[in-house]
Amino acid sequence: MLEKQHAGSPVLHIDRVNLTLGGHEILRDINLSIREGEFVCVVGPSGCGKTTMLRLLAGLYQPTSGDVTYRSTRMTHPRQDIAIVFQDYGKALLPWRTAHGNVSLAFEALNAPREGRDDKIEQLLAKVGLGGQGKKYPNQLSGGMQQRLQIARCLAQTPSVLLMDEPFGALDAMTRQGLQDEILSIVRGTGATAFFVTHDLEEAIYLGDRVIGLLPHPGRVAIEVEVNLPRDRNQLTTREDPEFLRLRRQLFDFIKEAES
Repeated sequence: MLEKQHAGSPVLHIDRVNLTLGGHEILRDINLSIREGEFVCVVGPSGCGKTTMLRLLAGLYQPTSGDVTYRSTRMTHPRQDIAIVFQDYGKALLPWRTAHGNVSLAFEALNAPREGRDDKIEQLLAKVGLGGQGKKYPNQLSGGMQQRLQIARCLAQTPSVLLMDEPFGALDAMTRQGLQDEILSIVRGTGATAFFVTHDLEEAIYLGDRVIGLLPHPGRVAIEVEVNLPRDRNQLTTREDPEFLRLRRQLFDFIKEAES
């Protein structure tokens, strides 16, 4: 059954943004609104500025001109309620801390009360499929488990926005599909807004309510595709849906032309 998609109010807004770094124009005239509870995926050839756009939304970069706002407030620095899930989970985790200790780091940064913290950490680990793994160190966990651990640490921030930079790109196909379903469940369960960078067109369609396509040199929005598929996504039936196949062809043709 189709649900009404991204009907909420704007959470993140990019207004006529241009960005130049080191004398190179990276992004040009970017306009984008992301609504409450919406899952937006971004695709495009290498060098089109996908990760740069994510960093703008995170408050890590400031635009050369234009504005980036979060709930109508200008983004000037990173915020507690906007969490980033990085692709390189190995560098994102502290190897000298256990899984429990890595999640605890988020609570420590927030100066959260110690009382009840252990229970909350165990609940978060269980939520991402790491129940009973709290005493293990990152090097004792598989790549998929390490990425789950990074997600659990992000969830400890109780974010209203999840920014994800190709978080499953380094994982095998089966692990990646399992985590796709988990992140959809987490986003739906928390009501978070999601911005997801990926090179994988099928992943973008499977996860997203909307897919944004960027052209390179400089990066600019060239296509916006609404994903009108049932929200209860299934790795088999969703990918066999004629609408899924139509969208995949549309985005494939876009990327092929953008790279030519």
